[in-house]
Amino acid sequence: MRYRGREVGGEGRVNLVMESTLTARDRMGVQDFVLLENYTSEAAFIENLRRRFGENLIYTYIGSVLVSVNPNKDLEIYSKVHMERYRGVSFYEISPHIFAVSDNTYRAMRTERRDQCILISGESGAGKTEASKKILQYYATTCPVTDHMSTLRDRLLQSNPVLEAFGNAKTLRNDNSSRFGKYMDVQFDFRGASIGGHILNYLLEKSRVVHQNHGERNFHIFYQLLEGGKQDLLSKLGLERNAQKYQYLVKGCCPRVSSINDKNDWKTVRKALTIIGLREDEVEDLWNIIASVLHLGNTQFGEGENGENQITTEPQLKYLSKLLGVDGAALREALTHKKLTAKGEEMISPLSFEQAVAARDALAKAVYGRTFTWLVVKINQSLAFKDEVYNSSKGSSSVIGLLDIYGFEVFQHNSFEQFCINYCNEKLQQLFIELTLKSEQEEYKAEGITWEPVKYFDNKNICDLVEEKHKGFISILDEECLRPGEPSDISFLKKLEDTLGGHAHFVTHKLANGKTRKAVGREEFRLIHYAGEVNYTVNGFLDKNNDLLYRNLKEVICQSDNQVLSQCFHREEVTDQKRPETAATQFKNSLAKLIEILMSKEPSYVRCIKPNDAKQSGRFDEALVRHQVKYLGLMENLRVRRAGFAYRRCYEAFLQRYKSLCPGTWPNWEGRLADGVTTLVQHLGYKPEEYKLGKTKIFIRYPKTLFSTEDALEARRPALVLTLQTSWRGYRERAKYHRIRQAVLVIQSAWRGMKSRQRTRRRRHAVDIIRKFIKGFIYRHYERCPENEYFLDHQRFSFLMTLASEHLCMLCMQNMMWAYCRRIQPEWKKQMEQKVLASQIFKHQKDSYPQSVPKLFVASRLNSEEFKVIPTLGNDKVKYGVTVTKYDRRGYKARPRQLLLTSSFAMLVSEAKLKQRIDYAALRSISVSSLSDGFMVLHVASEDNKQKSDVVLQCDHVIEVVTKLATMADKKNKVNMSQDSITFAVARGKEGVIDFTSGPELKVAKGKKGHLLVTAPKLNP
Repeated sequence: MRYRGREVGGEGRVNLVMESTLTARDRMGVQDFVLLENYTSEAAFIENLRRRFGENLIYTYIGSVLVSVNPNKDLEIYSKVHMERYRGVSFYEISPHIFAVSDNTYRAMRTERRDQCILISGESGAGKTEASKKILQYYATTCPVTDHMSTLRDRLLQSNPVLEAFGNAKTLRNDNSSRFGKYMDVQFDFRGASIGGHILNYLLEKSRVVHQNHGERNFHIFYQLLEGGKQDLLSKLGLERNAQKYQYLVKGCCPRVSSINDKNDWKTVRKALTIIGLREDEVEDLWNIIASVLHLGNTQFGEGENGENQITTEPQLKYLSKLLGVDGAALREALTHKKLTAKGEEMISPLSFEQAVAARDALAKAVYGRTFTWLVVKINQSLAFKDEVYNSSKGSSSVIGLLDIYGFEVFQHNSFEQFCINYCNEKLQQLFIELTLKSEQEEYKAEGITWEPVKYFDNKNICDLVEEKHKGFISILDEECLRPGEPSDISFLKKLEDTLGGHAHFVTHKLANGKTRKAVGREEFRLIHYAGEVNYTVNGFLDKNNDLLYRNLKEVICQSDNQVLSQCFHREEVTDQKRPETAATQFKNSLAKLIEILMSKEPSYVRCIKPNDAKQSGRFDEALVRHQVKYLGLMENLRVRRAGFAYRRCYEAFLQRYKSLCPGTWPNWEGRLADGVTTLVQHLGYKPEEYKLGKTKIFIRYPKTLFSTEDALEARRPALVLTLQTSWRGYRERAKYHRIRQAVLVIQSAWRGMKSRQRTRRRRHAVDIIRKFIKGFIYRHYERCPENEYFLDHQRFSFLMTLASEHLCMLCMQNMMWAYCRRIQPEWKKQMEQKVLASQIFKHQKDSYPQSVPKLFVASRLNSEEFKVIPTLGNDKVKYGVTVTKYDRRGYKARPRQLLLTSSFAMLVSEAKLKQRIDYAALRSISVSSLSDGFMVLHVASEDNKQKSDVVLQCDHVIEVVTKLATMADKKNKVNMSQDSITFAVARGKEGVIDFTSGPELKVAKGKKGHLLVTAPKLNP
C-alpha cells in the first residue's frame, strides 16, 4: 500500500488540524482539556477556560464533548463561509466549534445509518437556546434542499421564535431564558436532506403565569401582544397598551427590558405562526386565550351581602366569558364554588377567598399550559413528513435529536420546579457517564487495548432515592397527595424523614447534626446531588404536584366554543373517574421515555457555561464558572476521558501530521500504516509506557509526550516550508516552461506551414510566368496572339519603365523643389541658407551644434537704439549685433563688448565707442574649438598696421555669430575647428595659446605658461 496524505485546500487554503495551535498553548490554552497536564486540577481547568475566553475562543473540547462559554456578544464565526469551512472536515481537523459537532453528528448519521442526538445543557443564560439555533441553521444551510424541503426548513427555523415567545421569559440570570425543556427530532432522508421534525416539551414553568420574582417577567408573548398588537385587536380583546394594568405582569416590577424589542418580536411571531401553518381563526382563538389569562389575573374577589365570596370585577367576567367561549354565569359559579362528590351525591360548596384565588390561578396555569402543548402539537403537524409510502419503508430515513434542557439549578429558595430540573440532570448525568464509559470501553476493546477500570461518582443512589417505587421521593409525594384527610407540606416533610431518614443523600433539620442543622431550615430538606448539596423549601410541593382544577371549572372549560380550548380540554376528562397522574409522576414518566429515546441514539454533548451574571462581554467570574463546572460534572467527564490515555488518533491522521519528523516516513510512507507509525514513534524516542498501538489508532498516555512531538514539528516547519516553497517554485517554473515550449512549437509549426505555402504559391506563379515568357519569345515574330501577348506586353512595359522612370523621377523632384521655393518667404530662405552653412561648418565638429539646430537664428541680438549712438558707421548699416566678451592680449582680462557686423567690416564697441574695427579683407580666418565653449578667435593679417593682434572673443551664440560672420565676410571656407588648442598672434612675432579641456562646467583661467585655460563640459560624447 502506498500512503499519501490527502490534499489540503478549501477556503482557508490550509485547514489547520486541531493540534496546530498547541505551540500557542501558553497564551491561548489547549483546545482539548484532555491535553491538560494536570487534568485533575479544577484550577488548571478553569484557567484554561479563562485563557481561551480572553482570546474570544469560546469553544473547547473534552474529547468529543464541546464546552461552550457564552461570550455575551456577537462573534463573526457563524457565517456561511464558516459553515463551509467545517463541512465535511474531520472532527479534530480544525478548531473547536458548534459547527464541528453538528457536522460530525450529521456525517455519522449518514455513514453509519444510526440515529444521533446532541444533548445541550447548562444553566439559564449559558447560551443553550442559541447553540440549538446555530445547529439548526447549520443543517438548514448545508443540507440538500428541494422546494418541499425549503418549506420544511423555513418551518423548522420559524418554530424557534414561536416557542421562545410562549415558553421563554426574562429572569434574573437571562433576558431570554427557556422555561421549558425541549427535545427536537430532525428527520433526514437517504440523501441527507431534512424531511421532517418533531418536538417534545418538558415541564413548562406554569407557575410563572401567575407569579414572578422581583426583576423577572412573565412569558414574552404577553408583552409582545400589548406592545405590538394593533389597536383594533387590543380593543377587541378588551386590553390596554400598558402592562402595568395587569396583575399577572406587574409582580416582577419589570415590564420593559432594554435588550428586548417586544414590538419587533411580535411581528416575527405573527409571521412565524403563518409559516408553520396556523389558520387565521386558530390564531384569533390563540390571542383570545392569551388575553383571557390577563383578564383572569385582574379578576378580583370580595365578600357579598350574605357574607359569601363573589367576583367584584364584572367587566373582567364579561370579557372572560366572551374570550373563552363559555357561559358567564357558569364561569362565575365555577370560580366561587366547588363541586364535591360523596357517596354518589354531588354537593356545591362555596370557596373561601384564598381558595377562589387559588382556583383562578390554577385555571390560568392550566389554560396557558395546555395551550402551549397544543401549540407544540400544531408545530409537529407542520413539520411531520407526509409521504406515507416513503416514510413506511425501513431504513429510508434517519434522525438527529436536539435536547435543549435546563441545567442544574441552585437558587436561594428552591422549590418543586428546581427539584424536577435537578432530578432530570441527575438522570442525564447518569446516562452521560454510562455512555461515556461505554464508548471508552468499546473503543479500547475494538483497538485491542486493555481497559483500565475508572473510579467515578455513581449517582445511581440519588436517582433511586428520587424514583424508586414505593420508597422513593416521588412515590412518597404522590402518596401524601392522595391520602385521605388534610395532607400538608409539613406532614409530607415528616413522612420523608420517617421513610428516607437513613439515606446518605437526604438530610433535614431534624436529621442533621449540629453543624449542618444551622444551614437547613425547619421547612427544608437537603439532597446531596452529584453536583453538590441543594436545600429545597417544602412549601408548595403538594399543590404543584397535584396541579388540579376543580371539577366544575373543568366542566365549564370543556364546554368552550373556542376551538383551541376545545382541543386542549376534552369532555372525556369530566366523565373519567380515574384520578390523573400527578405532575411529578408525569415528569418521571416523560423523563424515562426521554432516556429511552437517548439510549437508542448515538449521543454528542454540548456543555454551556455562563461567564458572569451581569451579561457583560469579556468578564470572567471565576467563582461562578467553578460553580457551573462542578454542576455540569465536567471534571468527572475529564477524569473518565483521561482514564488511561490522554490522546488517541487514527494511524493515517497521525502519520500525515508528524511524518516529516522521521527520514524513514518523509515524504511518503511505502507500506502498512501501522508499520509507518511504529517507525515514526521509534525515531521520536517514545518509551514503551508512553504509548500503545491499537488496530487502527495510536494511544498516547501523557500530554507532555504529545507536546514535545508538537514542539519538534514546530521547529521542523521552517525547513518544511522552505522545501515546499522550493518544490512548488520548481514545479511552477517547469509547468510554465512546458506551456511556453508547447506554445512555441505550435507557433513554429503554424509559421513554417504558412511560409511553405507562400513559397509554393510563389514558385508556381514564377513557373507560369517563365513558361509564358518562353512561349512568347518563341512566337515573338508572329502577329499578336495568346501565345505571345504576355511577352510583348512585358517587353513594352520594361522599355518604358527603364527609359522613362529615371527621367520622370528627376522631373518630379525638380517640380517639387520649384514649387517649394516659390512658396518660401525671403526671411525663411535666408534662415535656411544660414542653417545649411552652419551644418556644413559645425556638424560632427562642435559639441554644442546639436543643441543649436532647433533654435532659429535671429536678425540681431541687440536692439536698433544701440546702433544709432555710434557716429562712425557712416553709410554702412549694422546688419547684426551681439554681446560678446573680449579677452586682452596680456593678462587675458575679460572686457564686455558689442560685436557689430556690417556689409564690409566688423567692429567691437563699448558704451557707444568704437574700440576696434576689423575689415573683412583683413580677416584671414576664424578659429573655434570642438567643445561646447563659446570662444572664437578672429585672425587678422599681420601686415595690416591698423590691427594690433588677433581678437579673442567669447559669446553664448558662437555658432550663430560665426555663421553670420562667415557669410558676410565670405569666409565660409576659412572657419577652423581645433581640438585641443588655438594659437593666435598677440603682437608681431609673438603668439598666445588657448588650451581647451573637458570638465564638469565652464571655467576660464590663466595658466602657468601664460596660456589661457578653458574648461568646457562635453555635451555630445
